[in-house]
Amino acid sequence: MNPESLKEVLEKIQTTKIGVVGDFCLDAYWFIDESKTEISIETGKPTTPVRRQKYSLGGAGNVASNLTALGVRDVRAFGVIGNDPFGTEMIALLNSNGIDSRNVLTQENDWSTHVYIKPHIGDEEQSRIDFGNFNILSDETAERLIANLRVELHEVDLVIINQQVASGIHTPWFRQKLKEVIRQFSEKIFITDSREFTDEYGGAYRKMNDREAARLCSVHLASGESLSYTELINAAERLYDRYMKPLFITRGDRGSIVTDDKGILEIESMMITGRTDTVGAGDSYLAGVASALAAGFNPGTAGRLGNFAAGVTVQKLFQTGTASPEEVIAIGSDADYVYHPDLAEDIRQAKYHPDSEIEIITTWHKPPEIKHAIFDNDGTISTFRQGWEYIMAPMMVRAILGDRYDDAGETTLKKVRSAVDDLIDKTTGIQTLRQMLHLGELVREFGFVAEGDILDAHGYKEIYNEDLIAMVRRREAKLRRGEISTDDLSIKNAIPFLKVLYEKGIRLWLTSGTDTADVRHEAEVLGYAYLFEERIFGATGDIDAEAKKMVLDSILDSIGKDDAASIITFGDGPVEIRETHKRGGLTAGVASNELRRYGLNPSKRTRLIKAGADIVIPDFAQPEILLGLLNIR
Repeated sequence: MNPESLKEVLEKIQTTKIGVVGDFCLDAYWFIDESKTEISIETGKPTTPVRRQKYSLGGAGNVASNLTALGVRDVRAFGVIGNDPFGTEMIALLNSNGIDSRNVLTQENDWSTHVYIKPHIGDEEQSRIDFGNFNILSDETAERLIANLRVELHEVDLVIINQQVASGIHTPWFRQKLKEVIRQFSEKIFITDSREFTDEYGGAYRKMNDREAARLCSVHLASGESLSYTELINAAERLYDRYMKPLFITRGDRGSIVTDDKGILEIESMMITGRTDTVGAGDSYLAGVASALAAGFNPGTAGRLGNFAAGVTVQKLFQTGTASPEEVIAIGSDADYVYHPDLAEDIRQAKYHPDSEIEIITTWHKPPEIKHAIFDNDGTISTFRQGWEYIMAPMMVRAILGDRYDDAGETTLKKVRSAVDDLIDKTTGIQTLRQMLHLGELVREFGFVAEGDILDAHGYKEIYNEDLIAMVRRREAKLRRGEISTDDLSIKNAIPFLKVLYEKGIRLWLTSGTDTADVRHEAEVLGYAYLFEERIFGATGDIDAEAKKMVLDSILDSIGKDDAASIITFGDGPVEIRETHKRGGLTAGVASNELRRYGLNPSKRTRLIKAGADIVIPDFAQPEILLGLLNIR
């Protein structure tokens, strides 16, 4: 979906009218500060002081809140609350979010507002406290709710049916009446997201996750296991045959699939580089899907809007987040998609060019006509900086812990290291300055360092660079003394392969997340700078100026966007692969083992396929086969 199309969708959904029928809940976040704990005089036990509390809409309430956040101006809630303070808070939140709460009924007896209280100590959630588990919906309340829905259905464009909890509104009597409503108003779109009663609402569209799809098809999954792609497609086909209505199946960080009378459409997820919190992401997806359907768009467009909305909310930590139109446009206008996640994570599915180690991900429909070749430097050609992550990781851990570095407990240290490893894994290939920007966010998030002592991205980069450059200079000195050769500091056959391309008239471009002066210097030391002439690009010190994007923009400007297929990019990081893929160029992922300088690095293979690599090579040890595949004679 291009930016213009996305803006059109977001504009049209503003005029829709959507009803949300379901289990309206509250998510309560209580942030505990044990520094004020005291012993209770009455019980003799320690108290649990709450420094701060925050409430947000959950369940059907979060779906409704996501709709208004996306710009839907007429959202009507149909649910039940108790005569309690939490019910009062629920109505206040609904109204403050622009949700029509006239049809949220209060049941005086046998009903407590559904509340999930989530106490936090630091950033760790404690045992949850739940209200509403013993609710019993009366037939009288159910009848009033159905009657109100019948009245409103003449005006709304679509109805979302949410079923969140076993003790909610979806009693046998209510389900039967709701099915009658769906049959009576068959021209309306109803879309169901139900944990337990998906099969019952005939005539409705369905939204579910892959585990729910597995359960509905009697496929047993172990804890943490997900459906394989083949199993997923089989389940989608079976469920569509069962319901004969469009079906949306979410797959977490593997995106989603949409099934309708036109077949199955796979919708890619987005690459998120920061920390994520998936709470409420399914509700955001559903809101995006429902609003687009209500505006008359097809299921594929609806699924893409759902993915964008979920991609925004997973980046909002410690909250049940929503996505605004501005946020959706920001993430969707230049989205970083994840491609072929199942293949990327299972090398058993790999298919190779005959008699080679070249893995074919995308089959080119016609022979390439390569005129330009872009090369990432570190890890694709040079191994001067091999081991940089072993310098960056300890430096980041120290920055996060600050004065707590020497005495931090094992649990804390493990948590910080895990966050650092995740950051490095997700940001490999982008310029160092941007990695340090993310580091600053982590330092602030963990809270061990006072705000006034947190450095900016340039400050953290200076600390990192000092140790990294020292390592590079030691290797450079060994090279000058003849203790090692250029073969010891480059990926197997990379430099000879560059020379072949140069001799065949291919225009070469070099790019890196490392500072430009350092890239040029190392290329000169290793003897291949002249092959690129003046086309060597690195980081500029500007966080917003990504070198690899600049190179691609420069090339496309010089040769014309219509001739993007004449470009191939070789890289071992996801950024250069992803950016080239976006612009229609060809991509060769170099899944190099930098320590050995030849052979496959499985972790890089996974990242590169997800970034959009057309082919994956471990090194340049088979130049003739590679040149033939690229149609370079």
